[in-house]
Amino acid sequence: MLLKQMIDLFDILDSQYANGEDVKKYLLSVNPEADVTVYPLHGPKGKTDMIRVRVPGKRGKSKGGDAPTLGLLGRLGGLGARPEVTGFVSDGDGALAALAAAAKLLDMQMKGDFLDGDVVISTHVCPDAPTRAHFPVPFMDSPVEMAQVNNEEVSDELDAIVSVDTTKGNRIYNKRGIAITPVVKEGYILRCSDGLLDIMERVTGELPGVLALTTLDITPYGNNLYHLNSILQPATATKAPTVGLAIVTQSSVAGCATGATQFADVEQAARFLVETAKDFGTGKCKFYDEDEYAEATKRYGSMKHLQTVGTE
Repeated sequence: MLLKQMIDLFDILDSQYANGEDVKKYLLSVNPEADVTVYPLHGPKGKTDMIRVRVPGKRGKSKGGDAPTLGLLGRLGGLGARPEVTGFVSDGDGALAALAAAAKLLDMQMKGDFLDGDVVISTHVCPDAPTRAHFPVPFMDSPVEMAQVNNEEVSDELDAIVSVDTTKGNRIYNKRGIAITPVVKEGYILRCSDGLLDIMERVTGELPGVLALTTLDITPYGNNLYHLNSILQPATATKAPTVGLAIVTQSSVAGCATGATQFADVEQAARFLVETAKDFGTGKCKFYDEDEYAEATKRYGSMKHLQTVGTE
């Protein structure tokens, strides 16, 4: 369980003065040897603090090993929308889940439990992000552009990515809890990973939930087309297979709504991230079938053009 980590982090993040250095200080209190990097990122609408946590594995690349590296990305526009609204907003759940997972992985190492592969957790801290209109409920905006965040969080070292994001402002998935998306790789929407479905079943104790995607959802922001939300934006900037982990609700809840964080749901999301990190590093959980993907590209060609904004 990750409730302790969530409560500690929520207390830090639910503040007008929330910043990356305070998060770093907390993570170092969990594990004094933690590899945590914090730096400001400036955009057209302000700034945010980027956070990257690297948790080395027993057979990870950072130690010259051959185990794959997993990226866990907390997606959001901001933790708060001050001064328009007061308090921690629904959109901040992605960052809360990712950072809680990071704290748990660091705590595990202090207790002698090391994963096989490296895990890189990235997100950002912004207590005063703007908002923007979106149907059916308002979106949180961001002080920085999506391409900027992708450049900071998505790197060639990542062999697979899980992008966790609040996905409550829609009428597509109508159940509270968490859901995963099909795997997205270089413009292809592939079938769901059986390994990830297994993890979801054991984490939730229920049948797995799958969030529907359209082709437009996996294209970059900036092409003037409708997107469910930003959950698959990392897939536009990498060749690594990418899965969205959605924190969902039965009703449509605005990303800028306060008082909307369901601790049980965010804790499930964080626990899913930790369990995925365990299984991916050992090779027990594969995100996609390499032979099937090769056959698809052989028959239908590259879909990498969907990773661009396309033609005017």
